Amino acid sequence: MSKKAPSDLSLFSQYQHALQKADEICPDCGAQLQHKQSKKGTFLGCSNYPACQYTRPIHEQERIEQQVLPGSVCPACGALLAVKQGRYGLFIGCTNYPACHHIEEDKPKTVEVPCPQCHQGLLQERTNRFGKTFYSCEHYPRCKYIVNYQPVAKTCPECAWPILVKRIMAQGEILICPEKKCSYKTKSV
Repeated sequence: MSKKAPSDLSLFSQYQHALQKADEICPDCGAQLQHKQSKKGTFLGCSNYPACQYTRPIHEQERIEQQVLPGSVCPACGALLAVKQGRYGLFIGCTNYPACHHIEEDKPKTVEVPCPQCHQGLLQERTNRFGKTFYSCEHYPRCKYIVNYQPVAKTCPECAWPILVKRIMAQGEILICPEKKCSYKTKSV
């Protein structure tokens, strides 16, 4: 008989480990756990459902530990600030959380382009909750002007709209009028 290499044994132990996970029992009632589907994905659920309502996600989401920022002070209560993880991602907040609800705001980058709708504010780069960048007036909510592409302080020669937007397309960088009625396009110089 031939001897098995150590790598063969490690493969077998991984396979055995996978089988052990597949035969898990419910900690509430002792029945078998099954893979089930929902609109949010696959999860483990008790086979004794609806009598037992036990469920568990298959993949645990990674969570970061709260990291205190040395030398930072909360302006509201004087406690330290820390990097935390919330439902919309990472943010900086007060370590004295239930008593103090202070969260550091991201300062939006201001683009040196005046708002074409209210003519009072400048357009600012912002990010929505899905991570997409857009540009809006700094006087929101009074002015609700928004463009999805980087604005440029050039007047449209066709409709005289005070801004154009810069888009990168297959032809290269193009300046386009953001007004829906206008179809002006030109190559960026």
